[in-house]
Amino acid sequence: MKQYKRVLAIAGSDSGGGAGIQADIKAISACECFATTAITAITAQNTLGVTDIHAIPVNTLKNQIKAVLEDIGTDSIKIGMLHNSETILTVSKLLKQFVVSNIVLDPVMVSTSGSKLLRDEAIHTLQTELIPQARVITPNIPEAEILLGKQMVNQADLPECARKLGEMYKVSVLLKAGHLHDNNLIDVFFNRETNEIIELASKRITTQNTHGTGCTLSSALAAFLARGFELNEAVKQAKDYINNAIIAGKDYSIGAGHGPVKHFYELWKQ
Repeated sequence: MKQYKRVLAIAGSDSGGGAGIQADIKAISACECFATTAITAITAQNTLGVTDIHAIPVNTLKNQIKAVLEDIGTDSIKIGMLHNSETILTVSKLLKQFVVSNIVLDPVMVSTSGSKLLRDEAIHTLQTELIPQARVITPNIPEAEILLGKQMVNQADLPECARKLGEMYKVSVLLKAGHLHDNNLIDVFFNRETNEIIELASKRITTQNTHGTGCTLSSALAAFLARGFELNEAVKQAKDYINNAIIAGKDYSIGAGHGPVKHFYELWKQ
């Protein structure tokens, strides 16, 4: 029998459909993998922001993860919104029980609209308990500044900061440049496994539709790793996917705020 390549997304739910577990499922599916999920929190959310967050009880979260891994299994795991320390500790403990080599952690702290998605006291728990278990982390610049304890002013800072993050947490780092204001954006990937720095250049796309870009990129990366791509190539493929999804979705209008990318741009031609 044929086998799907499987990706487990552990993240929060976005009722607006542009980010969180909904974006994860879309991106994983678009990148030719089978998506399973464990929901960490339910948010009331749209293109304008987050109005409510309800954390899923940790026992329920634990049972979701176990239900997937004990039966379906997985080839990679994408971790997104975790919200609080108890949730982080629950996920960390479970992942030590199940051997999964491809863990992609998006250290979600603040949404595109500016809403806080990770409690302050949970940041230390994330740093000490979960980040060291990941193969790759995918912070944006504000998240990287928190994790590193250092401000990044311009594009030239990114390679050194990516390397320092990787060495500090013993993990490969895809540092996203989207919060800079240059017309040419260069994401920086530090591959700790080979000690390489790779620059991934793209032109800034003028659009409001950037909700869920971080979720989408990390899920795509998890999907390409699940499919067996080498780490550097998986990062390049994921970068191409999110860039094309932003371009394809830039002229759509949905909601009054930050709209989503077009996850299924290769299928939806209209």
